[in-house]
This record gives sequence, structure tokens and C-alpha cells, in this order.
Amino acid sequence: MRNTSVAVRRRKVWTAAGIKNLVVDVVFYIFLTTMALVCLFPFIHVFSKSISEESYVIANKVVLLPKGFSLNAYEKIFADTSIMRSMFVTVVVTVSFTVIGMFLTVCAAYALSRRELKGRKLMTFLIMLTMYFSAGTIPDYLLMNKLHMLDTWWCMILPLCFAPYNLLIMKNNFSCSIPDSLIESALIDGAGHFKILGSIVVPLSKPIMATIALFYAVGRWNAYQDALYYIKQRTDLRPLQLKLYYLVVAARESFQAEGGSAGVLTNPEVLKAACVIFATLPIICIYPFLQKYFVQGTMVGAVKG
Repeated sequence: MRNTSVAVRRRKVWTAAGIKNLVVDVVFYIFLTTMALVCLFPFIHVFSKSISEESYVIANKVVLLPKGFSLNAYEKIFADTSIMRSMFVTVVVTVSFTVIGMFLTVCAAYALSRRELKGRKLMTFLIMLTMYFSAGTIPDYLLMNKLHMLDTWWCMILPLCFAPYNLLIMKNNFSCSIPDSLIESALIDGAGHFKILGSIVVPLSKPIMATIALFYAVGRWNAYQDALYYIKQRTDLRPLQLKLYYLVVAARESFQAEGGSAGVLTNPEVLKAACVIFATLPIICIYPFLQKYFVQGTMVGAVKG
């Protein structure tokens, strides 16, 4: 009898614990689903506006589902022959920016993660200090002018290709995930630091490298202010984001000049929505291939062994 009562009591405890865990899981699933929908709804709204008829957009009747169907905004985008040139410029700048940024970040992070480097704490502090203080737009423009980089490819590649925040993340990853004994054994075997970096450190750091590369690529792809300031005369060097910005501004001015007559010109709100979708799709297509490494990379440093 006693053993039976103990078993019943344990079963009740396990049942209560199971119900409690189930309730917690359901609450978390509901919360995460709500947050995902909150992040997804703006994109759905913009996409619906881009393929809806202008009259419904002007009347603010488009929320989540498109009203009518029209591809006039996309036709206007592809009708501009310079759009493909701007796409080419953006791809070249983004790839070059990411490659140079990753090379500098990996080399600097590896050097600063080595304990035998004298003054590494001071160097890390000086690099971190640049995250809190900035010279401003005017000094940056004067510097670009002094270096003869205005209206060139390099004004969109070199100035921001090194990010202190990304360096600190990668340095912390190298310090925590790469055992010192592994590097010391390679040094004893006669390997140099570049050999160690290329053969040991980089292959063991794919998640964090994919994460940092995604940060660099997305940041450069979405940026247009530096091109707005530094690219004035050479219109053939305007990146996609800046080109679409000028396209929306021109459409807004023309629409206002015509008195907002529907059916004559593309409404700027519809064109803006189409531009957002057109500029976002390439990054959305790339992200699924890096998602596995991105999730692993963001977890670096969360658990210390």
C-alpha cells in the first residue's frame, strides 16, 4: 500500500510538472510567433502596396492584402536602363567592402587575441574608443577630398570597411573558442602565424565569420548616405539604393507638379514600396544559405566552458 501511494504521488508530481512545462512552452511559442508576425507584417504591407492599384493606395485601403493588381511601379523601375548599372555598382562595392572588411577584421582580431602581443589591451581600448566618438560628416568629406577619393569607387569601400564592433566580437570568439594549446603546438611544429590563421583559426571559426560577413554585406548594401555625399559628378557610380532614392524623389516631384492625377504618373508611395522590395530581395535570397552559420555565430560567447 505504501509503495502504491508513493507511486501515485510521484505520478501526480510528474503530471503537474508536465502540465507546467507545457503551459510555459505554449506561452513562449505564442510570444515568439507574435514577435515574428510583428516583424513580418511591415514587409507584407510594403509588398501589397507595391502590387496594388494606385487608387487603393492613395485611399489608404491597402493593409495586408493587395487591392487590385498592378505592376506599373516595377515596370517604371526596369524601364530605367541605369538601374542595372546601379545594381552592378552595388554588387561590386558590397563584395569588395565585405572581402576587405573581413580580411582586416580577421587579421586584427587574431593579433589582438594573442597574449604575447605587447600593448594589445591599449590597442583594443583605442579601437573601442572610436565606437563612442565620431568626427562628423564635414571632416569626413574634407578627408575624402584631401585623399582625392571623391567620385571614385574607393569612397564607398574604404571608409567604413573596418568596424570596431565586429572586431571585438571576433576577437572574443578567437579568445574563447580557439585553445591556446592548439596554437602553441602549431608554433612548435614550425608553423607561422599566417599559416595558423589560415589552416586552424579560420576553419574553426566559420559560424562567427559568416555572421560578421553578413553584418558587413547587409550594412553596405543598405547604405546610401556616403554615396549621396561623395558621388556628385559621376552618375554611373551611383549605387542601387541612391539610384532608387533619386527615382522616388523625381516621381514625388512630378506627381506633385501634375496635381496628383492618378493614371498619369506612378504614385510615389507605390514606387517607394516597389523600390523597397526590389532592393531587399537580393539580401533575402542570400540569407537562407547563411542562416545556419548565423544562428551559431550569434550564440558565440553565450556559454563558456
